[in-house]
Amino acid sequence: MRFTHSGPAPGRRNDVATLKTLVPYLWVFKWRVLLALSCMVLAKVAAVSVPLYLKDIVDQLSVPATLSALPVLALAGYGCARLLSSVLGELRDAVFARVIQGAVRSVARGVFQHLLRLSLRFHLERQTGGMSRDIERGTKGIGFLLNFTVFNILPTLLEIGMVTAILLHRYAWPFALVTFGTIAVYIAFTLVVTEWRTVYRRSMNDLDSKANAKAIDALLNYETVKYFNNEGYEAARYDKNLAAWEASAIKNQVSLSMLNAGQGLIIASGVTLIMILSAREVVAGRMTVGDVVLVATFITQLYAPLNFLGFVYREIKHSLADIERMFALLGANEEVADAPGAAALAAPAAAVRFEQVGFAYESKRRILNEVSFEIPAGKTLAVVGASGAGKSTLSRLLFRYYDVGQGRILVNGRDIRELTQDSLRAHIGIVPQDTVLFNDTVYYNIAYGRPGASREEVMEAAKSAHIHDFVSGLPDGYDTMVGERGLKLSGGEKQRVAIARTILKNPPILIFDEATSALDSRTEKAIQRELAEISANRTTLIIAHRLSTIVDADQILVMEAGGVLEQGSHRELLERGGRYAEMWRLQQTEQLAADDA
Repeated sequence: MRFTHSGPAPGRRNDVATLKTLVPYLWVFKWRVLLALSCMVLAKVAAVSVPLYLKDIVDQLSVPATLSALPVLALAGYGCARLLSSVLGELRDAVFARVIQGAVRSVARGVFQHLLRLSLRFHLERQTGGMSRDIERGTKGIGFLLNFTVFNILPTLLEIGMVTAILLHRYAWPFALVTFGTIAVYIAFTLVVTEWRTVYRRSMNDLDSKANAKAIDALLNYETVKYFNNEGYEAARYDKNLAAWEASAIKNQVSLSMLNAGQGLIIASGVTLIMILSAREVVAGRMTVGDVVLVATFITQLYAPLNFLGFVYREIKHSLADIERMFALLGANEEVADAPGAAALAAPAAAVRFEQVGFAYESKRRILNEVSFEIPAGKTLAVVGASGAGKSTLSRLLFRYYDVGQGRILVNGRDIRELTQDSLRAHIGIVPQDTVLFNDTVYYNIAYGRPGASREEVMEAAKSAHIHDFVSGLPDGYDTMVGERGLKLSGGEKQRVAIARTILKNPPILIFDEATSALDSRTEKAIQRELAEISANRTTLIIAHRLSTIVDADQILVMEAGGVLEQGSHRELLERGGRYAEMWRLQQTEQLAADDA
C-alpha cells in the first residue's frame, strides 16, 4: 500500500469504523469503564435533583407560617445532592484517567510497532515530518475524544433526558416541548454546520502535515541546503505551504463564528420562550415561585453544558479526523509478513543460495534477472559491477526487506519465506556504506547490536573493532554523544562503530555493502583488515566497488544489468580476460595515476 502525505485531503470519512477500531483498546479496561459510567449516571441523578430540592426550599420559605422554621430536610437533601454530584464527578474522572492514558499508550505503541513492521518500500516513500505530526495529533485526539465523550456528551444527553421527563411529569407539555425542541434544533444545526466545516479542518491538517514535512526535510538535509545557498528557496517553499494553511485556517475561523452565532440565537430563543411560559403560569396561579426557580435552574443547568457541547462536538469531529489519519497508518499493509507456521532459524553456521532470483521494485523497472549463486558456510563471496547492476538489492532481498518476484533464496536449504523474519535477521549482520547512527552515546550505538549485552561485552566489541582507544580518549568516553545521524564522528569512526555493533551481534552471516568506498585509502586499508578479522569463519557477502579490497574472496560475482556476467576467483577471472579483468586493469591504471599525482 502506497502511503504519502501529498495530494488533497482525504475523502469522506467513516467515523463509525474509526470508533470500532478504538473500542478494543478501551475494552481492555472494561471494569474501569463500567465503574466510570456508573459514577457518571449517579452524578447526573444527583445534579438533576438539586433544582428539585431548591424548589422545595423556596416554596417552604415563601409560606408565612413557616418563616420561623427552616426546611431542614430540603436543605440537607440540597447539600447532599450537590456534594454527591461533585464527588461522584471527581471519582469518575479519577477512575477513567487510567482508561484514557492506557488507551493512548496502547494505540501509540501499536502504530509505532506497525510502522517498524512495514516494508522498506513504505519507508522510502513516506515523509517523516508529516507522519510524525499525524501520530501526534491522533494520540491527542484519542485523549480529547474519550475525555469529552464520557465527561460531557454522555452526561449532557442523560441530563437532557431526565429534565425533559421531569418537565413532562410536573408541568404542562409546552415546557417539555420547548425545552426538547430547542435542544433538537440546536443539535441538528450544530451537526449540519459542523459537517460542512470539517472539510476546512481536514484541509488544515493536510496542509499542516505537508508544511511540517517540508521543514523537517530541509532540516535533515541542512548541509545540502547550505552547499547550494538555498536557504531562501527552502523558506519560500515552506512559506508557500504555510500560506495555503493560513487561507484554510481563516475559512475555518469564519465558519466557526457563523456556527457560534447561530447556536447563540437558538439558545436565546428557547430560554425566552420558557421564561414567557413560566411567567404566564405564575400569573394564572398554576405555578409557584419555587416552580419558576426550578424551571430557571433547569434551563441554566442544561444550557450551560449544551453551549459547551457545541464546542465539544466540533472538537470531537476534528479528533475523529485526526484519529482516522493515524489509523490509516495501521491500515498500511505489511508487504513482507511471516507465513503461517513460519519456522525459527537457529544455526551456528549458515549457507546462502540464490536460485534463479528475479526482482523488480516497480513493474516497469526490472532489477534482477535469474540471478543464481551460492555462498557455502564460512566462505566469502564478493559482488562487483557498475552502479545500478543490482548489487545492493541482493542484500535487501537476503534481509527480506522485499520478497523475490521469482526464484527463491535459501539459508541452510530453507526458503527464507518459510522462516520468521526476526530469526532470519538475527543471523545476519551488516556494515553499510553509509553508517547512520542514533543521536545518542557511542555506548548506545555499539550496544544496539545486542541491547542485552553487558558493558564488558560492549567494550570487547569496541576493542575488536579497534575503536576502544579512540573512545576512551574522548572527554566523556563511551558516554560521548555522536550527534544527529552520527555527524560528530568522522567517516572512519562511524564505520568502526558499525563494525563494533556487528561484532557484538555476532551473526553467522555478514554483509559488507561497499563498507569502505567512501573512506580515504589509509582508513580504508585499516578498516579492511578489521573486516577481514570479523568475517573469518563466517558466511560473508561483500558488495564492493574497489576490486583491490576483494582479491582474497573465495568467489567473485560480476553483475551487469541485473544478471550474473562472470563468476570465479580473482585469479580465474583475470585469466579469463573478461569484464572483471577489464575493470581490474582500469582501476590499477587509475590508482597508479593517483599515486603519481
